[in-house]
Amino acid sequence: MTAPSNARSDGTADRNADDGFRRELLARVRLADLLVLASVPAVLGAVFALPEATRRSLAFAYTDPTVRTAFTAHYVHLDPGHLAGNVAGYCLLAGVGYALAVLAGYRRFFLVALATFLLAFPFALSALNLAVPRNAIGFGFSGVNMALAGLLPLLIGVYARERFFPGASIRALPAAFFPLVGWMALLALPVAPGSLDGPGLAGLATAVAGLLLGLLYASSTGIRIRSAVRGGVRAAVSNPGYGDLFAVGVALTVGYPVVGFPGDATGTGSVVNLYVHLLGFCLAFIGPFALLAAGAFEE
Repeated sequence: MTAPSNARSDGTADRNADDGFRRELLARVRLADLLVLASVPAVLGAVFALPEATRRSLAFAYTDPTVRTAFTAHYVHLDPGHLAGNVAGYCLLAGVGYALAVLAGYRRFFLVALATFLLAFPFALSALNLAVPRNAIGFGFSGVNMALAGLLPLLIGVYARERFFPGASIRALPAAFFPLVGWMALLALPVAPGSLDGPGLAGLATAVAGLLLGLLYASSTGIRIRSAVRGGVRAAVSNPGYGDLFAVGVALTVGYPVVGFPGDATGTGSVVNLYVHLLGFCLAFIGPFALLAAGAFEE
């Protein structure tokens, strides 16, 4: 009779932990923040409701760029599938990112980053796009979504430090950045000539280089990979609610590049801009990481 009793006790403890997680999350969430987060899909939907000719005039023409379209193009979609995919991606990335941030005590960091991605990144990404001349137009929110994906490893890092590993160094986070960039290259770079399937040599080489750089960086900061992974898994399993959020964040960090870096970038009448996706991810990691490492958002 002892085993069932213990099982019931463990189940009760898990439920209590889940309830505690939900109560704390609800207590930390602010209505004003939710309205800000919800305003983005509302704006994207409102722009999509405009006549198609108007939306095309708001897209960024690489042969005739303007400051206005450099910004507006990132909020323009020409077909409902593209809009739905970007809205779904935004809801996942912003929702999970916000939850991680508020529970880690980094709400201000997240909101400042989000405002920067929404207001400044469109200009930066459009300007950097001009480095690849072509007779085409650019549009869509995916560059901003990839910026949110680039922020996610930082939010996971500060969340893990506050919840599971007190005293862990923020400066170790680039150990995750390099393998993630390699993973994107493995997903996106074309199949090698003469190969019927599988990753091309360039993608495979970049992925291996990214993994090695990550391991070297981790080693230089004193991280023991095996013990860190075991500790992360143990912390996630033993902390219902908090551990579940951590696991979801990790899964989204690894899984979202599959959406952002498809092996076949061509679609019906359009091409996925892998260049702007990579720019969004890298810029969103590097800038905020520098501020975190400098202690600008310690609360």
